Amino acid sequence: MKNLVRRINTPSRVVVAAFLTVVLGGSALLSLPIAVEAGRPASWTSALFTATSAVCVTGLAVQDTATHWTFFGEMVILVLMQIGGFGIMSLASILAMLVSGRLGLRARLNTQAETRTLGPGDVRTVIAGVAKVTLAVEALTAAVLTARFLTGYGEPFGRAVYHGVFHAVSAFTNAGFALWPDSMTRFVADPWVCLPLALAVIAGGLGFPVYAVLRRHPRRPARWSLHVKMTLGMTALLLFGGTAAVTATEWNNPATLGSLSPGLRLLAGFFHSAMTRSGGLNSVDVSQMHENTWLISDVLMFVGAGSASTGGGIKVTTFALLGYVILAELRGEPDVTAGRRRVPEQLQRQALTIALLSVASVAAGTFLLMMLTPFKLDRVLFEVVSAFGTVGLSTGITPDVGIGGHLVLTILMFVGRLGPVTLGAALALHVQTRRFRYPEERPLVG
Repeated sequence: MKNLVRRINTPSRVVVAAFLTVVLGGSALLSLPIAVEAGRPASWTSALFTATSAVCVTGLAVQDTATHWTFFGEMVILVLMQIGGFGIMSLASILAMLVSGRLGLRARLNTQAETRTLGPGDVRTVIAGVAKVTLAVEALTAAVLTARFLTGYGEPFGRAVYHGVFHAVSAFTNAGFALWPDSMTRFVADPWVCLPLALAVIAGGLGFPVYAVLRRHPRRPARWSLHVKMTLGMTALLLFGGTAAVTATEWNNPATLGSLSPGLRLLAGFFHSAMTRSGGLNSVDVSQMHENTWLISDVLMFVGAGSASTGGGIKVTTFALLGYVILAELRGEPDVTAGRRRVPEQLQRQALTIALLSVASVAAGTFLLMMLTPFKLDRVLFEVVSAFGTVGLSTGITPDVGIGGHLVLTILMFVGRLGPVTLGAALALHVQTRRFRYPEERPLVG
């Protein structure tokens, strides 16, 4: 027993164990009869899938959230989204500080592994910032949505508040759950709903270390760290590049953007591009999009959001770093530089490891899902990338992939949420010094 505890008691493994515990607890709650509407089946597989999707802030669903779950079930999903997006270790650290007034070294290391802070000394500041940013963005988004639902759609006050809070949490945590069967398609022409949701998704996807630096140097970009510059630059490039690509490919598609005015087409294209960052809500029918739009979405979902954010994917900094590695190799430069800063070789290897293992995970998931379902590659790949990137967008095949397919997607969501985070932390902590070096030899490449 002591050996088991010793094996688990490392920062990255503690994070995995904590998330798994919350997933199983949420599954148990969603399996209760009180969580399911009368006449609906209370399936353990469905509960496990939904709990994993909520804790891993994905948004894929095998059951319609609005009609299958009761108010109790929806509240369980809401709490799981908030826990998953905020971070279990961050939440535990805050509770520890509230109870004892201090944070032990072990708790600092666990939270460091989850939040990707630079060192144990940064943890207290980061988790305080996490709490402030989370509450501020969610409260502002909920207020705007509530006011819109009250004045624009005549919803009763209590229901407007509930819808506003639920979707604000869903957006900022990048969870992607909605309380309407068609997600946000009924609001495709309403910027007062679409824009707050898109901005909340973008805010949640930047990563809390970015806010810490921006708070200290809001008007001095020269003082921003390389991480902040890479995150903001790649986020803007992917966001607006994705908007242009999606809008162009779907411009004349009558089933998606073609029936809208030019301004609303841009709004819908921007909304979809923002949601592929890991948001998961949709204002147009994804199943009716062109196949090339699915491919564009696959790329955006795979890259994902910023490090230490509520979003998924391999992270924009990983993607940007790989780009700098390629650029340095093409130029024949001995060092990889970004923004007049040299990138350590260890970090380059970490980025390459995360990217290649992520590609392997997507390939394995796609292979298994194609073996288990009758669907074609384009739809299956979209579903797998969406699950691994914890995005939640779907071409509509999620409920129809069977129990085996649901288990594959469940594993992909869990690995996608925790894999890059814990792997990055483990690689950063697992540094060994070797007292000798082997002779060099150059195999042929390419």
